[in-house]
Amino acid sequence: MKLSDKIAVHAPTQPFYTFEFFPPRTDQGFDNLISRISRLSVLNPIAISVTWGAGGSTRDRSLDLAGFTQSEYGIDTILHLTCTNMLPGMVDDALREAKARGIQNILALRGDPPRGQEHWTPIDSRFTSGLDLVKYIRSSEDYSSHFCIGVAAYPEGHPENDTNEDDTIDILKQKVDAGAEFIVTQLFYDSDRFIEWTKKVRSKGITVPIIPGVMPIQTYGSFLRVIKLCGAQVPPNIMADLDTIRHDDQLVKDYGVRLAVDIIRRITGSGLVSGIHFCTLNLEKSVQLVLENLGWAGSSPVTKNKLIAESPPPSIHLPLPSSDLVVTPSLATTTAANALTSKPTLEAEPPGRGELNNAATWDEFPNGRFGDYKSPAFGTQDQWGGLGINVHAVQSHWGNPTSTEDLTKLFLDYLDSNISSTPFSASPLSSESETILEHLKKLTNQGLWTVCSQPAIDNASSTDDAFGWGPKDGYVFQKGFVEFFAEENVVYQIEKKIEREGNGWVHFFAANSQGEFMTNIPEDGRNAVTWGVFPGKEVVQTTIIERESFLTWKDDAFSIWAEWASFYPPGSSQRALLDRVRKTRWLVSVVHHDFKRSDALWSFLLDVVYL
Repeated sequence: MKLSDKIAVHAPTQPFYTFEFFPPRTDQGFDNLISRISRLSVLNPIAISVTWGAGGSTRDRSLDLAGFTQSEYGIDTILHLTCTNMLPGMVDDALREAKARGIQNILALRGDPPRGQEHWTPIDSRFTSGLDLVKYIRSSEDYSSHFCIGVAAYPEGHPENDTNEDDTIDILKQKVDAGAEFIVTQLFYDSDRFIEWTKKVRSKGITVPIIPGVMPIQTYGSFLRVIKLCGAQVPPNIMADLDTIRHDDQLVKDYGVRLAVDIIRRITGSGLVSGIHFCTLNLEKSVQLVLENLGWAGSSPVTKNKLIAESPPPSIHLPLPSSDLVVTPSLATTTAANALTSKPTLEAEPPGRGELNNAATWDEFPNGRFGDYKSPAFGTQDQWGGLGINVHAVQSHWGNPTSTEDLTKLFLDYLDSNISSTPFSASPLSSESETILEHLKKLTNQGLWTVCSQPAIDNASSTDDAFGWGPKDGYVFQKGFVEFFAEENVVYQIEKKIEREGNGWVHFFAANSQGEFMTNIPEDGRNAVTWGVFPGKEVVQTTIIERESFLTWKDDAFSIWAEWASFYPPGSSQRALLDRVRKTRWLVSVVHHDFKRSDALWSFLLDVVYL
């Protein structure tokens, strides 16, 4: 059913809500997300939405997920669709497949801006903005009457341009005038500013439903990443509140629920909006708690036994009393048949031993790409399921590398805090990494470009400024590990040293862009390298390095090299260098299991590079 029609007939007694999901990065995560959506559907969202990766990078998974929820579970689904930086014909293919799968709702987005510096990427010249996509759908005989179209809006301004508010609203009106039937906004945390923006939008004659995007805060780190990527302005009092609890993940999550409830009450109480769009990050517990606190989540119905009784002719006996405990045979038969043919709520396969085994909460403390690859939230660093790494605006401080020495200097400059990011690290060096800075610099100086690492930690407080996470009154542990790009000969040296001297203490993964792969870990082996012990809880494992997660990250890592290279003209020395690095270097991950020796990993590796 079209979202505009559902909103039109929605009872005004309670606001409606939608849930946003992104396609998981792994097959196991995809299967578990289906189970998660099935459970959340009990909360009766008016629709769910499925995001679309930049340039159609998640095309198949987005269509599969949206098609499955629409056709198999009967949940009205909104498919996000970007139109810029797409290969010719891809937009048409996506619309055609969406229609074939019964999807009637499209969120028309611009997507990543056309890459002016990329000489090799063919894009569909018909599309330069979300407005072009709206116009195209409305002009098509095949799609115009079939799809209900929504568009995005930015109450605090678009993060990628400096257009003033009036001009931005004028563009929004053009989208609506072209045929958009609803608006979904970017997330925000300043409810007063949103209300003023909404009033201004209405004053411009825009009357279609505005659905504000709300994302409950999950962890302090993910919150900082997301607001940086989307340009959200956070009121000082919220930042101050979070600063005092930033080392207690449970308190941050609880605060995120309360904040979302306050924002929603404020904006729905204004009478300007009648629904909410939840950015779930593929997690479920916080959204569920928000709805419960708002009183919007109805409790599960209590099933009572009923008497099956035939109503006799009224001339002989009095009619059966009106009661929900009495049912006629024909109604009982119909009810039973409907129950047998309806889709059951699937339960996810329980995660492995030693993890939180509640299907709704076992991955509530995700750790980006180092979480459990079975989690629907595995690998995400931003609200759309991406890595949170933006190379679409080449940072001037990355320079114009033309030699491996230039690249070594770039990675060293990052370690020395001379630059705040690299294509592989979106944020400045953490205080945790600073404790092993000397070792990282030694490795990088030898041409092993480090991209991720952590020190060995034995029994640190869960509220420790550098290493703490999770609820208070707990203790956290870490095995030392490091990831880096290295030349092939160094990889073989590391492999041989581990065979000779590892004695079971050292495990590694290594792979290149050509598909070659080596490891000393069994195929089903799992390295939990960060874990915590908390009162009243099972042991919680937040950082896990295993084959599936490493290979998923490997593909992303080498695609970053390709993306970075694409910003330089063909034949340029910069592009030649970055392409050569992508084709010849290996991504290596090494773990030392002796977490009681802080220098164990580093002394082992430094022996290799100084051979």
